[in-house]
Amino acid sequence: MSTAQQPTRAVPQPLPDNVTSVQPGGGVCYRLELAWGRCRRWYLKRFRPGYVRRMADLREGGCEGAPHEILDPRDLKYCRNLCRCDWKPEHDPFRWRDKLPFARWGLAELQLMGWPLLALTVFSACFFWYLALVPGVLLALVVYFFRDPPRRIPSEPGLIVSPADGKIAEVTRFDHDEFVGGPAVRIGIFLSIFNVHLNRSPADARVIALRYWPGEFLNALDPQSALRNENMWIGLEENHPPYRRMVVRQIAGAIARRIVCALRPGENVARGERVGMIKLGSRTELILPDCDGLKVEVDVGRRVKAGSTVVARYEASGTQD
Repeated sequence: MSTAQQPTRAVPQPLPDNVTSVQPGGGVCYRLELAWGRCRRWYLKRFRPGYVRRMADLREGGCEGAPHEILDPRDLKYCRNLCRCDWKPEHDPFRWRDKLPFARWGLAELQLMGWPLLALTVFSACFFWYLALVPGVLLALVVYFFRDPPRRIPSEPGLIVSPADGKIAEVTRFDHDEFVGGPAVRIGIFLSIFNVHLNRSPADARVIALRYWPGEFLNALDPQSALRNENMWIGLEENHPPYRRMVVRQIAGAIARRIVCALRPGENVARGERVGMIKLGSRTELILPDCDGLKVEVDVGRRVKAGSTVVARYEASGTQD
């Protein structure tokens, strides 16, 4: 193939103005956690200045764009998409949180709901054990909602893995997608409140663009929800030729009203890597180029797991027009 025929890489687009954090829709727990962050930063600067200086010396990258001071890695939880600073794993004293079997973006909700329910369960059990059943079941559900089980990521070239847990609700071919640049296939995945809520990257790719629509909160079973609900549109481009483009859409629902997308334009993500979550489920869509060599591996009704279930594959000869 001549140089003129080589596929060109897309240029990452700036982050939209309405994306002000990894959770642009806000929320009560979100605001409480931000308030706690302000108190924590005041405490660290007032009583632990040595720690603050040490973490500043170990920090890499710039903090430009961050909405508040970045004193340690905890301050990046909701604004890592706005700035480019970080710490090496060996310099991050809170890296252990990534090993917890829970979604890190849901830890605030888990604690704010979990600890009171645990206290109520124990208190109720001190009198009559059956009084503890209701708070105990609610506690178990909260823990279950925010679980983050390990996944075995397939490594075979050309595979596209599911970006979400749930059930395939749609497999539709259409003539043209603007970002993909040609015919495309849309795979819709319905997430119930009992599914794992984390989203994962479908392929080794680079983030090209992000678009956020505030929208409504219709029931995810309503066909109009995919068009009218709050959603985050993520444009990706594969990191190897022919640099196929694909789209992941996180769509909120009647119960699930908080979308988390921790990506920033220009960032590289690995296949199966955690990229965000839809708190309490709803719908995730994956749009793939419908080019030569594409084989869709799922049908409507199939249950899938994010990062491990292969939903499509491209043969080695497949190219994108």
